[in-house]
Amino acid sequence: MPGSGKGVVSRVAEELGMEVVRMGDVIRKEAKKRNEPLGTVALKLRQEHGKYVVAHRCAEIIRSKDDNSPCLIEGIRSPFEVELFQEEFPGFKVLAVHSTPKTRWKRLKRRMRPDDSPHKNEFILRDKRELKFGIGDVIATADYMVVNEGPRGKLKKLVRSILKNEMQSKGHKPR
Repeated sequence: MPGSGKGVVSRVAEELGMEVVRMGDVIRKEAKKRNEPLGTVALKLRQEHGKYVVAHRCAEIIRSKDDNSPCLIEGIRSPFEVELFQEEFPGFKVLAVHSTPKTRWKRLKRRMRPDDSPHKNEFILRDKRELKFGIGDVIATADYMVVNEGPRGKLKKLVRSILKNEMQSKGHKPR
């Protein structure tokens, strides 16, 4: 969910030498092209091109890489996306990061990216939109679940351990 700590996870992955593909970047790129809000574009893209569209675009980015280096996909929102990535990339695993709405709201108020509203009701509407994509099912069926309610260092240490173990199990050497 927004504000749960996905960005921290991605930065740890990059520190370990993983490439990070952000599903939100696909939406942001399309929103800029269309000159429309991110939430609107996220819905329209799926209505126009189907529930797999963002995952397909991310898979294309990953397949275009010249090497077989490990990759982290940030921002999966639906079980359909998980299904596509599992078919495309054998051994694909899901790491969910969970934080309470209260904690996420505090973080989003501090962060204030363009898609972060200062209004609590818009935060709630955004959560409802994300849940309609099926993100709750993704979280519930994740291979790994990290609860992020404490200090950032604690999250980083736990995620670093999980990612290192995964990389080593697939024959990659983390930095």
